[in-house]
Amino acid sequence: MIRLAIADDHPVVRQGLRRIASEDAGISVSGEAATAAELLDLMDRTPVDVVLLDVNMPGTPFVEALRMLRERHPSVKVLVLSVHPEDQWAVRALRAGAAGYLTKDHSPEQLVAAIRRVARGGRFVSESLAEKLAGMVDHGHSAPHEHLSDREFEVLRALGAGLRVKDVAERLSLSTKTVSTYRTRIVDKMGLTSGADLVRYAMEHDLLK
Repeated sequence: MIRLAIADDHPVVRQGLRRIASEDAGISVSGEAATAAELLDLMDRTPVDVVLLDVNMPGTPFVEALRMLRERHPSVKVLVLSVHPEDQWAVRALRAGAAGYLTKDHSPEQLVAAIRRVARGGRFVSESLAEKLAGMVDHGHSAPHEHLSDREFEVLRALGAGLRVKDVAERLSLSTKTVSTYRTRIVDKMGLTSGADLVRYAMEHDLLK
């Protein structure tokens, strides 16, 4: 029996995921969580084999939450479930220890198959993501934003959405000075020349979804 924990900040989504998982006789839902803190508390109290982890939960940034989870519960497999395209978070999630990345436009059958695969110790990635990863290994090609740190990437997405430095600082619980420093690093690393270039890049690469 696969013991599953569901982490998503939307109650309706959690209910739907619970229903899909519970229809499989080999999966038992151990519990649900709306935040990273709730998830870690649940896992400290309840045996879990696989976690369905949403990217957009409030509080602790996604990659940081994933790393914390893996450090405290290294045997638990994490399947990331997201509305975001693979280009945005998939590679970062896998680098941080996720066993798979699944976008929410997949079918219930694909979701169950992914849970079963990661529970057996395998990995789940789509064909398009597998090709992307192979290309990065074979040719060393990757988009400029993939060379940013996880925090720089979060700042890039926020600034790309048109938020002011002050607003980004409040959203990410950083000082305005720190956000400005990140902004400078991002522009330098990516070879951009202005804030307008940063916004244009984020839009062209679908980083705002």
